[in-house]
Amino acid sequence: MSDVYAARRATLRDRCAAAGNGAALVTRPANVRYLAGASPRGAVLLLGPAEDVLFSADAPTGEPDEGRLDDRLRVSVLPTPGGDPAVAAADLAASARAETLAVEEHHLTVGRHRALRSVAPALRLTDLGTAVEQQRLVKDEEEIACLRIAAEIADQALGELLESILVGRTERHLALELERRLVDHGADGPAFPTSVGTGPHSGRSRHRPSDRRVEEGDFLSVCLGANYRGYRCEIGRTFVIGTTPADWQIELYDLVFAAQRAGREALLPGAAYRDVDHAARSVLDSAGHGEALSPRTGHGVGLEIDEDPQLAPTAMGKLDACVPVTVEPGVHLPGRGGVRIDDTLVVRPEADGGPELLTITTKELLAL
Repeated sequence: MSDVYAARRATLRDRCAAAGNGAALVTRPANVRYLAGASPRGAVLLLGPAEDVLFSADAPTGEPDEGRLDDRLRVSVLPTPGGDPAVAAADLAASARAETLAVEEHHLTVGRHRALRSVAPALRLTDLGTAVEQQRLVKDEEEIACLRIAAEIADQALGELLESILVGRTERHLALELERRLVDHGADGPAFPTSVGTGPHSGRSRHRPSDRRVEEGDFLSVCLGANYRGYRCEIGRTFVIGTTPADWQIELYDLVFAAQRAGREALLPGAAYRDVDHAARSVLDSAGHGEALSPRTGHGVGLEIDEDPQLAPTAMGKLDACVPVTVEPGVHLPGRGGVRIDDTLVVRPEADGGPELLTITTKELLAL
């Protein structure tokens, strides 16, 4: 993997050089991990005129939540506690006679920006913008393999839960059990706080589990994800508890399923982000649920659970191959509940079979 990280840094360095920047300071943790292999707490990465250096307040631990550091990268651990790795990096860039330093202004605080200017007043600070985030959009096959394993873990955890007794258990209990099962199957942890909604809570996006107990006849909606080697997937499903679904439940479920299928089928290289959103949204809108829809149909996943691209009505841009995204339409009826269906997929050309579905738990409306 060292060659991979070196190549990523070289790509960013070339982009900086083309913009007239002699050095770059990367501070956003996911971006540091993408370029260095690991992101110890508070660490920053300097792409310097002479060499690349990871600055950290503490020595890397090698723990899974940090990642495995590129062994070709020099690490500088601050000699005294309380120091700022970003300030140390700017000082080194100035000492190496860099004239400009590109920084991630969208991540730096005002105070930290001032500290950089103070330590290196002769260094001209420019905005790196979202250059690293844009570089992260298209995943290589190693990254997709990690996402595929994360999806397998999430599928396993959800499948085991569905085989257990659910009636009488609280949303909070079920969420905690799912997160334990994720770790049992090899995840570094949950990709995000697990959401479990029952009855009138079902179908809500990112519902925080409560002490409400599962009752017969409820819709049960679950959204969870696994973090595997830093890469995060997402899956959401809706079920009916303990009885044959009511007519309104079948009708609502079939509608959301049709919207989700339309969104999935639209995931092709060259498709506009907004067109994918429209494919799913129009199905629900035409059935009279337009005002209650979430502001987006899906989003990118990777080292963060909510990356670009955003599949939303006003989103600009077009999909590339090897971009992993979620498609997650849903409808919530206040006081009654609702349905959410959420998959993680990788955009692939039609010649390769179209979008690759990573989360494969059945989307049939099951009565548990």
